[in-house]
Amino acid sequence: MKNIQVIDGAANSVYDIFAIDEEGFALIFPEGQDVAFIDEVLARHPSHVLDPVLARLWDNRLAKRDANGIHGLLFYQLEEKKVFYPDRIDENAINPNGSRLR
Repeated sequence: MKNIQVIDGAANSVYDIFAIDEEGFALIFPEGQDVAFIDEVLARHPSHVLDPVLARLWDNRLAKRDANGIHGLLFYQLEEKKVFYPDRIDENAINPNGSRLR
């Protein structure tokens, strides 16, 4: 199982962590990536393939204290964050001018 933290643009978002099997993780995150934006995920897969994966994800919320690592970040409603993750890898996050964030 892999853990995904969902980062939502809603004012009352609490950034929950959800567990998903390897197959589901691979549908959300292309090989080598650990950052995804929901609009891009939806564009890559037809709804009949993706809907059951997202249903499994939403059914498997973990309390943060019980999570053993975070394997991916899934952004909702935060298009402005895309510029910071051009290669969709968290460790490679950059500022818009190209300087590293870490």
